[in-house]
Amino acid sequence: MTPNDPPAVAPLHAILLAFPIALFTFAVFTDLAYLGTAQIQWTNFSAWLIAGGLLSGGLVGLWAIVDLVRGRRRALTYLLLLAAMWVAGLVNAFQHSRDGWASVGAAGLMLSLLSAGLALAAGWVAFSRRERSS
Repeated sequence: MTPNDPPAVAPLHAILLAFPIALFTFAVFTDLAYLGTAQIQWTNFSAWLIAGGLLSGGLVGLWAIVDLVRGRRRALTYLLLLAAMWVAGLVNAFQHSRDGWASVGAAGLMLSLLSAGLALAAGWVAFSRRERSS
């Protein structure tokens, strides 16, 4: 990589991508906190984190569609990861809208882990660069 190489993603895109990564990841921690304490407020925190992840993930997805149309490399893989993240997050939001223990449990935690893992994978693809041979 040389100083003249273009960035892996545009700076505003990188800022937007940071939100679903952080929000879905912290939803995992609030789910774990709920499983450990049974304080209902942790499920409320999780629900808000997931909603924020969906909102920001939708904006990042729109940007990824633009990148795909512009012919950027790895744009299809990135878009598919974002779409899978968003769908898993939506199912997770529906799971967390349930009442009490049914909202988290094993299913809610697994969906949170899946959403966070897909967000991290999308971030990895977005910021990775292919090594160039000289």
